[in-house]
Amino acid sequence: MGTVWRGYDAVLDRPVAVKLIRQQSVTSAELAVEFAKRFRREARITARIQHPGVPQVYDAVLDDSYERLFLVMELVDGVPLSRWTGPNRPLLPIGWAVAMAAQVATVLSYAHEVPVIHRDLKPGNILIARDGTVKVLDFGIAAILRTDVTKLTATGTPIGTYQYMAPEQVRNGRITPQTDLYALGCVLHELLSGRVVFTGDSEFSLMYQQVSAAPTPLRELRAEVPAALEELVLHLLRKAPEARPADVQEVYERLRPFLPQPGEDGPTPTELGDWAGAPDPTGIFRRPYAPRARARTPSAQATPTASVPAVVPAPVPDSVRQAIKEARDHANLLLEEERFAQAAEVIGEVVQPAAQALGADNKRVLDLRSFRAAIWLLGGDYRAALPEFDQLTDAYARTEGPTGEQARACRAQAARCRGELGQVTEALATLSDVLGLVRTIDGDASEEALDLRRDIGMLLLAQGRAPDARAVLEPLHADLCVVYGEDDEMTAEVAEALSVIRRLEDDGPVP
Repeated sequence: MGTVWRGYDAVLDRPVAVKLIRQQSVTSAELAVEFAKRFRREARITARIQHPGVPQVYDAVLDDSYERLFLVMELVDGVPLSRWTGPNRPLLPIGWAVAMAAQVATVLSYAHEVPVIHRDLKPGNILIARDGTVKVLDFGIAAILRTDVTKLTATGTPIGTYQYMAPEQVRNGRITPQTDLYALGCVLHELLSGRVVFTGDSEFSLMYQQVSAAPTPLRELRAEVPAALEELVLHLLRKAPEARPADVQEVYERLRPFLPQPGEDGPTPTELGDWAGAPDPTGIFRRPYAPRARARTPSAQATPTASVPAVVPAPVPDSVRQAIKEARDHANLLLEEERFAQAAEVIGEVVQPAAQALGADNKRVLDLRSFRAAIWLLGGDYRAALPEFDQLTDAYARTEGPTGEQARACRAQAARCRGELGQVTEALATLSDVLGLVRTIDGDASEEALDLRRDIGMLLLAQGRAPDARAVLEPLHADLCVVYGEDDEMTAEVAEALSVIRRLEDDGPVP
């Protein structure tokens, strides 16, 4: 139907998927307007499917020429189910195949209640997200492009994919929820057997088989498939819609015996074999409503103390220099609009090419990475910023020495991220170490030292250690009045913190 681009929502500063409908679908201004009207109707209906397995449609934008329609949608980080199947792929564990089908059934139950019928359910329209949850894509898209309503295709053939098309679709008959059940049966058959229900060398051959041929029973293709699962798939694949299961809820209930129970351990990597490490679609059943897995952030390694070899600056190719300049200029414009996520990605796009051209430890490359990490920090994405600052600390220690200004700054920024993420004890220890270094180099009233003292005092106050915070902040306030003056923003911030501490001491703890 078109092409999909990664885009950015400029208002909310979030990545989105932008689908550009193929121009052949919109052949005139009048047709484009009708297309847009129909899309809005379908999008409003689709938006009523309140289920996390349905990516949301945010907007439809018709360009000034009335020739192109852009659909703006939720961006899903996942892999199409079509990449999990095929003759060269190992067979999925039976429990995984059932879990995927059960998740799709759950989504369909919410859609059919609206009612919305998908009409083009297939592995390419099913994504497996990184956490194993299933997302069903393109609800309503097939309806938008229906030839009998908008006549937007030149062939007049029914919308759908022949390998997963129900007999009534082939005949251009009435579409019902049972049409989606037939497609689900095709998908489940493929997940369990590793092959599509019917194969043929032409569309006509596939259409004929969907209408007239009997599917091969699953246990003839994979002996360990339970008989009840084989029976369910054959029931889903019956030719007459009324002969299929009554509804998708019945399908889910028949899948339940093959799903893991809450609290049940998952298979071991050895048991999974070739699928070890892939997103586990059974996790949602074994640990329903479980918290998000902890992020794995590399801890800062010990800073080297050996002498640092001299770094000879590499000549910068003009193309790389220009790319870096354009990325920085673009990012700065985005930062003015507080579009932090997009600004960080703009910088990230030039980091790897610059590193390949100049070397990973080149100063320009490290400066780019520092800029990106600072953007993450400004935007509140502390989980992304923390490992980058840790790695930059090591890189600057290698190139400029462990006590160099950049190495110190990155250590302090990593500590600030840890403080924001609740790792206050570790953050305080790091900030105190860096402050000790700064004091020996620049004294106690340098700009760097004043910032570190403020951060330490505020972290102590956040921990409820008011006396310790006061011991840090009172002399800091006196120094700030001398260095910056009483009207300075940091001076006022510290004065307010001291006022809070005094009120706590006067009033005592709040009951």
